[in-house]
Amino acid sequence: MGGLIFGPSGNLYGTTEIGGDGGGGTVFQLTPSNGNWTLETIYSFNGDEGPLDNLALDEAGDLYGTTGADGAYGSGNVFELQPSDGGWTYTSLYDFCAIYPCNDGATPVGSVTFDQNGNLYGTTYAGGSAALGVVWEITR
Repeated sequence: MGGLIFGPSGNLYGTTEIGGDGGGGTVFQLTPSNGNWTLETIYSFNGDEGPLDNLALDEAGDLYGTTGADGAYGSGNVFELQPSDGGWTYTSLYDFCAIYPCNDGATPVGSVTFDQNGNLYGTTYAGGSAALGVVWEITR
């Protein structure tokens, strides 16, 4: 669903909205290998709707993104994937609310982005004071 981004070692990273072991979408890595690409699923989600947009990559090589309907309340979340011991460690950074009105937003859409201080920003489709979405920030 989202586009691809390049990592510093030439790997490509992307997402699927559905599929994977949990059925709720995936984050995958494509690694160049002898003129071809090797596909590896680095995380599978269990929710109803996984990542909808591009991932973001920080200077440490960690991946960040959002899901449309995953997370603790089923209204989407912001996540981080950190390379760890030959695999990846998943952390949910924020779970959007499930009971309307969701003043903090619900159903994140659009790619995430960093500011110069490493804070993460994005938008939601729903929630907020007018139920028309919010711009959110996660400070680091």
